[in-house]
Amino acid sequence: MMSVFELRVAITAEDYDKLVAFYRDGLGLDPGDMWAEHGRGQVLHAGRATIEVLDIEHSQHVDQIEVGERVSGHIRFAFQVPDIQVAIENALKYGARLVHEPILTPWGDLNARIESPDGMQITLFQVKSSES
Repeated sequence: MMSVFELRVAITAEDYDKLVAFYRDGLGLDPGDMWAEHGRGQVLHAGRATIEVLDIEHSQHVDQIEVGERVSGHIRFAFQVPDIQVAIENALKYGARLVHEPILTPWGDLNARIESPDGMQITLFQVKSSES
C-alpha cells in the first residue's frame, strides 16, 4: 500500500505579498521554505492537514449552518483556531471579509466564515471543550 506523507495545497496568487501576509500573519500559519528563483514561493505550515470529501447535499448543509445560504465553491478551507474572535479580528486586519459571524453548530463547535483576499471561502472553527 502506498502512503502519503504530506498534503500541500498550492495557491497561485495575483497579489503574492498580500496573500502570503494574510495566511502567515492574518491566520498565523508558520513560515517554512521560500524560494525566489523563477518567481516566488512560500511554504506555510498549517499544523495537521486533513481532507474532507463532501457530497453536494452535505456541503450545502454546512453552508446553510455557517452562512445561511450556499456560498462555497468546489474547495473551502477550514482552520481550527484556539480563539475564534481573535482569529476573525486578525484575519480581517489582513484583508479577509467576514461572511458570517460565529455560530454554534449542531455538533457543538463555534464556526465562522470568512473570505480570503483572493476569494477563498474559509471556515474558522473553535472546538468547544467538554467542560462548557
